[in-house]
Amino acid sequence: MKKLFKFILNFIPRPLLIRLSYVIRPVLAFFLKGDTYTDPIDGRSFKSFLPYGYGKQRNNVLSPSTLSLERHRLLWLYLKNETDFFQPELVSGSSKKESKKVILRDPETSSVLKVLHFAPEQAFYKRFRKLKNLDYTTTDLLSPLADVKADICNLPFEDNSYDIILCNHVLEHIPDDKKAMQELYRVLKVGGMGIFQIPQDLTREKTFEDDTITDKKERAKIFGQYDHVRVYGRDYFDTLRSVGFNVEEVDYTANLTKEAVQKYCLASGEIIPIAYKP
Repeated sequence: MKKLFKFILNFIPRPLLIRLSYVIRPVLAFFLKGDTYTDPIDGRSFKSFLPYGYGKQRNNVLSPSTLSLERHRLLWLYLKNETDFFQPELVSGSSKKESKKVILRDPETSSVLKVLHFAPEQAFYKRFRKLKNLDYTTTDLLSPLADVKADICNLPFEDNSYDIILCNHVLEHIPDDKKAMQELYRVLKVGGMGIFQIPQDLTREKTFEDDTITDKKERAKIFGQYDHVRVYGRDYFDTLRSVGFNVEEVDYTANLTKEAVQKYCLASGEIIPIAYKP
């Protein structure tokens, strides 16, 4: 199983993988149904999750039903429990100061959240599209799920356009990530929130890059994936701050029980970078 998944990830183009997954997903979910692990995105339970990884494979991390990974399930739980992202409307008389949740909408001017989602994940795409409280736009250069084909370093959107930007596991693919961050800052509204997850080595202080490494196998070994251009260290958060963002380093698994972390197959200690435009 591990070898098969590794071959599929490394040799089948991502756009084709997305299309094929719609056929394969129901079959996987049927054969793996059980009650050991639960995907919080759709609430379905399984006897095991699937392995995943372009280089070294991680066991028991890919949900058979939504194809979500640890980071997707963690983000879902954070948005659901800590923000008004899924809330159909604000409670009458509520305000950002009074709410225990992060209020992403301006309670005085809008009941709809303008959301920009880069490289939309299948686990989220249809679910976000159905939410009536979202004005939801997807963008990417290659994804068949993208509404707008665009270069993240040269976005075709006006300044201060979006309440929330989701850009997860994208920046590690971008040679000029500082320029991409500047564009994200530009199109985010003042007071808006961006969530910019990346694969990160928290034991590394400084981000590592080396564009002289061109062999795919070697890149996968060093960078974790053949099409990554860097390994981010803890200085990633400061790079976001240097663009102008206020950044919170949220270890959300610390708010969950060990049983929940295990049940949802999450990665303990993974940091969610929450960036605000002041």
